[in-house]
Amino acid sequence: MLTYETWAEPDLVFDETSDTKGALEVLEWAYSTYKDDIVYSCSFGIEGIVLIDLISKVNPTARIVFLDTGLHFKETYDCIEKVKNRYPDLNIELKKPEITLEEQKEQYGDKLWEKDPNLCCHIRKVVPLRETLEPVKAWISGLRREQSPTRKHVNYINKDEKFQKVKICPLIHWTWKEVWRYVYKHDLPYIVLHDQGYPSIGCQPCTQPAINMDDLRSGRWVGHQKLECGLHESTSVTK
Repeated sequence: MLTYETWAEPDLVFDETSDTKGALEVLEWAYSTYKDDIVYSCSFGIEGIVLIDLISKVNPTARIVFLDTGLHFKETYDCIEKVKNRYPDLNIELKKPEITLEEQKEQYGDKLWEKDPNLCCHIRKVVPLRETLEPVKAWISGLRREQSPTRKHVNYINKDEKFQKVKICPLIHWTWKEVWRYVYKHDLPYIVLHDQGYPSIGCQPCTQPAINMDDLRSGRWVGHQKLECGLHESTSVTK
């Protein structure tokens, strides 16, 4: 089994010309390799909806974790409930931080996301994901190369230095149009804010409609020199 500790260049080839541009084949390899030692960390954005549907075809009882910061849009929680109803056998968990928003306010002051968004993301996303990943060998992410300059070098299988796990990204070659084409074709539920100019959806205080639709993440952390929440930083990638 390929793990962070036993990392070696994986000698694997996936068919990028298949109907899912290699995504289904990557997932089949991932679940046959790691079985219960893999988790999908899902934000329930549109890429996440596609991955959930593909995962359900490979492993109908897969474990899927949503990092519940307590600051998400109501529309995001509504979508999660729709997904649970559509895929009742999937093991969908809402992972909360150790400290509540009230405790965070007492320790760091009100609206930490405005004063120090990096610290807020660390407390409410990075630490909970680290706790989630601790007992497993690998995790799945919905990153696409097209999404942003910070993601353009991501590959199917990555050595994740931040969490010291193997990170698997099945959708790297999908375009924005292909994601939506799949959603419409299979009539999948999704966060309705996508129809209101929000291509990338995170926590409500830090998410606005996209400023520039050529940059799908331009509505995130507007006014801050910040492109990522911290989950996908400091990750060396390889084939």
